[in-house]
Amino acid sequence: MDNFFNDTPDFKFHLSHPLFQKVVALKEKNFKESEQYDYAPLNHEDALDNYEKVLDIVGEICANTIAPNAESVDLEGPHLENNEVIYAKGTTEDYKALYNAGLIGMALPRKYDGLNFPMVPYVMAAEMVARADAGFANIWGLQDCAETIYEFGSEEQKDKYLPRFNRDGVTAAMVLTEPDAGSDLQSVKLKATFDEKENIWKLNGVKRFITNGDADISLVLARSEEGTLDARGLSMFIYDRNDHAVQVRHLEKKLGIKGSPTCELVFKDAPAELVGKERFGLIKYVMALMNSARLGVGAQSVGLADAAYREALKYAEDRAQFGKVILKFPAVYEMITNMKVKIDALRSLLYETTLFVDITKAYEEEMKERSLEKEERMEMKHYMKLANVFTPLIKLTASEACNTIAYDSLQIHGGTGFMKDFPIERIYRDARITSIYEGTSQLQAVAAIKGVTTGVFIEQIKCYDTQVSDKNCEIRTKLHKMTEAFESITNRVLELNNNELIDFHSRRLVEMAGNIIMGYLLVINSQKNESFTKSAKLFVNLVRSENFESYNFIENFEVSELELYKVLKPEEVLEVS
Repeated sequence: MDNFFNDTPDFKFHLSHPLFQKVVALKEKNFKESEQYDYAPLNHEDALDNYEKVLDIVGEICANTIAPNAESVDLEGPHLENNEVIYAKGTTEDYKALYNAGLIGMALPRKYDGLNFPMVPYVMAAEMVARADAGFANIWGLQDCAETIYEFGSEEQKDKYLPRFNRDGVTAAMVLTEPDAGSDLQSVKLKATFDEKENIWKLNGVKRFITNGDADISLVLARSEEGTLDARGLSMFIYDRNDHAVQVRHLEKKLGIKGSPTCELVFKDAPAELVGKERFGLIKYVMALMNSARLGVGAQSVGLADAAYREALKYAEDRAQFGKVILKFPAVYEMITNMKVKIDALRSLLYETTLFVDITKAYEEEMKERSLEKEERMEMKHYMKLANVFTPLIKLTASEACNTIAYDSLQIHGGTGFMKDFPIERIYRDARITSIYEGTSQLQAVAAIKGVTTGVFIEQIKCYDTQVSDKNCEIRTKLHKMTEAFESITNRVLELNNNELIDFHSRRLVEMAGNIIMGYLLVINSQKNESFTKSAKLFVNLVRSENFESYNFIENFEVSELELYKVLKPEEVLEVS
């Protein structure tokens, strides 16, 4: 199988983004660490070469280890043994391969034995791992928890836990949801009490749907303030599995991502360490963690979509019907071309979003050592504002498109796709969770609508428009018309000053904005690399009709019609009849 990095030229293209040069300089502190660490880069070109070499290793492991193991992992899955989750054999091999390559804790500073990678190459690695096996991507991707400890933990906690990721290859988990608190995390009830005699926090309660729940290091959201019922009573804690104070009561049997263990956990006087300050668990620390997780699901979705597209193309090139391969039929080649076009658009949005996150994080790190100049503070504020709305946007659009692309790929396989003889059956099942976990698509729309109501999306669209050259005037005109329609219908909704109506139309408005943004990104990319030209033209043609449909629905919608959408109870239906 081809190396997953080398068979995707888009990766090197997105590493060449001008803004990434600033990210690298900030991340590497103008390359001063080369004096302290002999493996630290000397300049930007050296850093890029380092990223590409590491990503080449990730691509090779994905192609030759993780992808070949995916089917057996899906069949075997994890199991419980003496209160311990035992991974499938292939999962253990996958993790060992990445650990041996030094790829656990990639984004951590070198001080903690990390590679000090910016988010862009790290997210690229995550996309490749997900393309190989989306279930395993969850286990490997939870090293994001190390980032949270680094950002908010004490110096003692950083020294104690962070080196273990690269040195020992520890696994991690976000322990947030409960039987009665899924998306509504402010309803978390698991109790954290401080034991004065032992001078330690202890956790008691139940957590459910915990990905990789029996991990070595867990970040646990718990209620530390007695008598509270909202987010202000929640704090974040570190639990170390070496303390053996948690029972793995149940392993969920799932539709997809079967190699990734999903656990129900019972905490019984489990000793834990407070992260940061009390009462900041949800409103600050979990929000930061969830934003990273949503970016990760964006990468996972693009990786899965790419896997589904490649399976469809391979099958259509081989499968013959009526005397010719099915790729020759317009109904089939349209579907496959649209898959590729959407993936190019999604990947452009994914790495644009990651750049915004990257530069924000880089400035936050810089602030620990010096005061930022006024221009730097303004720039940081600008990119943070973009990151806050682009992150739910990429999670929403990528996860929904991933499901559609997997669906279409299976359709192209016909009846064989419904059998376990082809990878698409597993990919199709794995894709379904992406629009559910780390915040459903409906919640992402509500989060991203701020980019519409505050004008952030339209400001950025107009910024992109200034970068389009005259040679693209035809496609630019189409984007102008889409933008005018988006502005017009947005103003119409906002003028009614009805929050319920805004929420009702949030997904339509957000997806309209996302389509325009991705269209512009593809046009701008095509000016740097002609390989994007076809995708830019076809994508804008494709989404123009989608936006037109949303526009017409909103334009012809009356506020009074909201009542018609409110679900009737069975007894109300009887009364009406």
